Amino acid sequence: MIQTWQSDQSHSTAAAEPVISARQLNHYFGSGELRKQALFDINLDIYAGEIIIMTGPSGSGKTTLLTLMGGLRSAQEGSLKILGQELHDASKQQLTQLRRNIGYIFQAHNLLTFLTAKQNVRMSLELHEEMFDRDVDGTSVAMLEAVGLQQRVDYYTDRLSGGQKQRVAIARALVSQPKIVLADEPTAALDKKSGRDAVEIMQKLAKEQGCTILLVTHDNRILDIADRIVYMEDGRLADNPETTVAD
Repeated sequence: MIQTWQSDQSHSTAAAEPVISARQLNHYFGSGELRKQALFDINLDIYAGEIIIMTGPSGSGKTTLLTLMGGLRSAQEGSLKILGQELHDASKQQLTQLRRNIGYIFQAHNLLTFLTAKQNVRMSLELHEEMFDRDVDGTSVAMLEAVGLQQRVDYYTDRLSGGQKQRVAIARALVSQPKIVLADEPTAALDKKSGRDAVEIMQKLAKEQGCTILLVTHDNRILDIADRIVYMEDGRLADNPETTVAD
């Protein structure tokens, strides 16, 4: 099941249109006798500017749901609307277009080792035609400065610490000012301080840009940054997703 804790801040979103909306969403892996259901009747709304943390046991369906919401696969059953786009049976072209509005941060930072920090961030900008007329180098450097890496702009990634690499990944995800950022276990490979620093940077930049963050984690040390905490188990949602948690 999923249980949700909610801060007072997120109550103001009730009248707004959600940027992510799932209704009776089911998902399966395999086919025939090997077909296995991974998600069951998911109903969840996430609003602009919210920071949502999803937690729960390994294998509970968190990453599957995250990849669906990120347009990495199309929805099979039920409805999933991201930024107003229905993803049920969405085409590859539709998913590709949607992904341009989403930033991704993973446990493995997935940086290209043959590029510098600046070049890794710049690569994200080069995927967006509307960015071609901008100073992409200047924008990339400014974002690296925002995550505290002004002294590491021209470093190759093998010269960066784990925490610094994750900061580059955060800069890469946020530099194009996406409407949604999806993060899968972004602190799992980091020590306590580096992990805390990383999520606080994400929180600060997301609030400045007004984007939504959905973060999957097992790290109880960072739960306090969330507007809502969603607990998932066995691919299911709680009956009452509006449980309020004290500040």
